[in-house]
Amino acid sequence: MTAPHLDHAVIARIVGDAVSAPSMHNAQPWKFVFRSADDVIELHGDPDRAMTRSDPDHRALHLGCAAALFNLRVSAAWHGHPVRVHLLPDDSEPWLLATATVDGPGGDDPELAALHDAIPRRHTSRYPFSDEPVPQALLDGLRAAARMEGCRLEVPGDWHVETVLGLVRDAEHREEIDPVHQEETAAWTGATGRRDDGVPAAAFGPRGSAGSASVRDFGRTRPVPDRGWAVFEKRPQLVLLGTPADTRADWLRAGQALERVLLQATADGLAASMTSQPLEWRELRWTARDPAEAMGQVQMIIRLGYGPQGAPTPRRPVTEVLEIR
Repeated sequence: MTAPHLDHAVIARIVGDAVSAPSMHNAQPWKFVFRSADDVIELHGDPDRAMTRSDPDHRALHLGCAAALFNLRVSAAWHGHPVRVHLLPDDSEPWLLATATVDGPGGDDPELAALHDAIPRRHTSRYPFSDEPVPQALLDGLRAAARMEGCRLEVPGDWHVETVLGLVRDAEHREEIDPVHQEETAAWTGATGRRDDGVPAAAFGPRGSAGSASVRDFGRTRPVPDRGWAVFEKRPQLVLLGTPADTRADWLRAGQALERVLLQATADGLAASMTSQPLEWRELRWTARDPAEAMGQVQMIIRLGYGPQGAPTPRRPVTEVLEIR
């Protein structure tokens, strides 16, 4: 007897969870295709939503799509349908980033399913955090989460944190004198009207009142009405997510590890934001890593702490990103 195929409504709910993932400037550069005949969900990158100036190699696009892939895995497990993932399955289709074969009920993955409640609660927080340190036990748990996806999560020492913060400031200045970079960023951020992508001005958070903060300030070079000021933590708790190499497969592993870490942090009561500016400049990115560590390439800089969760950012409707065949 042939097993019944999955209900399309279940697939829509799974993809609805997938698209809650973070992506560069909330561009949501993904497309999903569900092949009903073999219960396979294809994940495609969307080149029309690529950042040609700040992400010319599409590294960040791969990270965002892979974060959505991890959410898909979590949602499928929560619905009782674990998936088998194949990264970069067809060299002739470079924008086909992964396939996920949806198995029938019975293959439970409780660790993945347990993260489902964190999906709608995870938001990037561009607000100040308290000075309360993140307990070592929680950091160890986040390290383990990254390892489960084949990546490393490192907690940099004081000198390394200062180096990374210096790179953030350097990247900010480079952006300010690059009109093409500014134009691209402005196209995706600061909208006040109704749109289903990008970072709205309401999600910018306050401006740092004591110089540069460790949070990307999308309103740094343009006025935002009624935006407040706040003092950010003097010594932010940063962690670095990295991979041994820097291939497309590494980027896809890193994106899944990033979302696993962010969901685990949310479940642990932590707030988080991501800082990618130094990683967008080739001449700065290599200096973000500690040469004494085994991490080959830093893929994301994450700020952790205790503070308010960020404002939700809009999402494209599932009907716009999912095709059922």
